[in-house]
Amino acid sequence: MVVGLDAGGTRTRAVLADAADGRSLGEGAAGPGNALTVPLPRLTEHLALAIARAVPESARGAVAAVAGGFAGATGADEDDPGRRNALTALTAALRRLGIATERLTVGSDIEAAFASAPGAPADGLALVAGTGAVAMRIADRRCAFTVDGDGWLLGDDGSGFWIGREAVRAALRMADGRGGGTVLARAVGQALGLPARVLPGSGSVGRRGADDDGSSACSGADEPSNGAWTRAAREDYRAHLLPVVMAEAPTRLARLAPLVAEAARERDALAQEILDRAADHLTDAVRALAPRPGERLVATGGLLGPDGPLTAPLTARLTALGLTLDRVTDGCAGAVSLARLSL
Repeated sequence: MVVGLDAGGTRTRAVLADAADGRSLGEGAAGPGNALTVPLPRLTEHLALAIARAVPESARGAVAAVAGGFAGATGADEDDPGRRNALTALTAALRRLGIATERLTVGSDIEAAFASAPGAPADGLALVAGTGAVAMRIADRRCAFTVDGDGWLLGDDGSGFWIGREAVRAALRMADGRGGGTVLARAVGQALGLPARVLPGSGSVGRRGADDDGSSACSGADEPSNGAWTRAAREDYRAHLLPVVMAEAPTRLARLAPLVAEAARERDALAQEILDRAADHLTDAVRALAPRPGERLVATGGLLGPDGPLTAPLTARLTALGLTLDRVTDGCAGAVSLARLSL
């Protein structure tokens, strides 16, 4: 038997599989597995717990190989700090569980996700669009180079974080008069728990294109208070919104991305514009990988699932580059494939 691990920023998943055909025999999950941000003792604990839940004690002596894809690590450089942390924690976790195999393969979660595509490809392109965003060229199952993935402060353009941040920016710009009307102002305010009294009115109030003359229903200092968004309420909205956003980790803004997708389905022009720009950013990242027409492009992340808000617009853009999306859900299947290939 073999074990495949997908250790991401939110959780760690382990799969026990038959070495001959890759058939799943057991699964387990535990806490985050980012090899750079999770302290080694906690990373070891999470790995041990996930593997213990996937591998019954009676089967641990039969594990012939283990492979893991870790956020914050790469398999291309043996001196990579994330890879060293992952290997150290994984070795300790296996020792704790009495799994004695020395066939350990450690790489990035993106490399594992790429190998999850049908046939476990060795070469091609990978794209991740979830909370963060990164594109990668894979050669011989290892990262050759990456585009973006630079984190919330410097990059991750087109990611869930980026979309959530743009939603808040659109809401703030509507509130202070610099931007057009959008239902995102109310949706963002509700999601963040702002008092109802400071939110724009329901219905068509504030939606771009709702008025025949194209004007916003909250565009002056003397609006009436009968359902319109008054200047005082808009100032109060900003005063409540900013502290709430600033008090949280920046990447928490990613949870607002679904609000943008919902607003776009309601034909909100600003929300649709945000999704279009996100798709443009991801297309630019893929284009920077110098893709060849017909080359394999494996994609993963919540924004690119079957019902993901960026799947359709990105697919259309990539078609122009001669590429098609090959979507996978996570890296567990790829990690299992890599473990089997190591035998």
